[in-house]
Amino acid sequence: MPLHPQFEAMLSQLASAGGPALSDMPVAAGREMYRMMQPVATDIAVGKVEDRKIPGPGGQIPVRIYTPKGKGPFPIFMNFHGGGWVIGDLDTADGQCRDVCNLANCIVISVDYRLAPEHKFPAAADDCYAATVWAAKEAKALNGDANRLAVGGDSAGGNLAAVVSLMARDRKGPKLAFQLLVYPVTNAAFDTPSYESNAEGYLLTRAAMEWFWNHYAPTKADKTNPYASPLAAKDLTKLPPALVLTAEFDPLRDEGETYAKRLKDAGVPTELVRYDGLIHGFFAMTRTVTAGRPGMEKACEALRHAFS
Repeated sequence: MPLHPQFEAMLSQLASAGGPALSDMPVAAGREMYRMMQPVATDIAVGKVEDRKIPGPGGQIPVRIYTPKGKGPFPIFMNFHGGGWVIGDLDTADGQCRDVCNLANCIVISVDYRLAPEHKFPAAADDCYAATVWAAKEAKALNGDANRLAVGGDSAGGNLAAVVSLMARDRKGPKLAFQLLVYPVTNAAFDTPSYESNAEGYLLTRAAMEWFWNHYAPTKADKTNPYASPLAAKDLTKLPPALVLTAEFDPLRDEGETYAKRLKDAGVPTELVRYDGLIHGFFAMTRTVTAGRPGMEKACEALRHAFS
């Protein structure tokens, strides 16, 4: 299928604007650029938004808690933002968190995990797991239901959701109802057909992914650790049901789809949906590029079903 006209226009506009590639930028400049691309979305009203700090393995972890309108207790969705473990924060994930809060009628806890290269693997994964454990323990105080707890995220956030699911199984808790993996990073390899055909020209490039991985997990031992590359895990049994969303014009397409197949083969109830004509990042752009809206609606439908 050809590239969707909305994304074709967006990519053409970005190309005409010029500027350095992310992989050529200092980390601080990359973070600032991403904040400009993904501003907060206070125009999307939810019942309540609260910023807090919770205990973590490397100090306090900032979180943003979105509560829907109505009477709880509500299901809880842990959101881990995208950005290659290097860029992104609570503000860049604000719009999609508000959407999920409303459309899935759940509490969303957005986790501002430690970023690389200041904090390399496994800092991000450890923070996300610690926040999930905290949410399970504090669910009642949050007007939430610990028995309806899900994890999810896009890109690096999808990686972290898959990893937290593995950690929760391996460490005997908390029990997770669902994992939402949106174009997830699952393997520190760059040898798939989608990496070859989508290496550049579709926003996320192969060079950018190498830049992200080398900041987050610079050693071979780290890159091949299942808590960094979940596709390297030998055993994917006894994990929570999953929805995996991928995009046709995305370097990460094949590794996400391979992970979905591995989950299915391990007996994990898994649904895979590829969005033809779309690029990496569509889930986080639904306010400005409506072509990605069906993916958001599908994700929230799956969450509602899992929580029911």
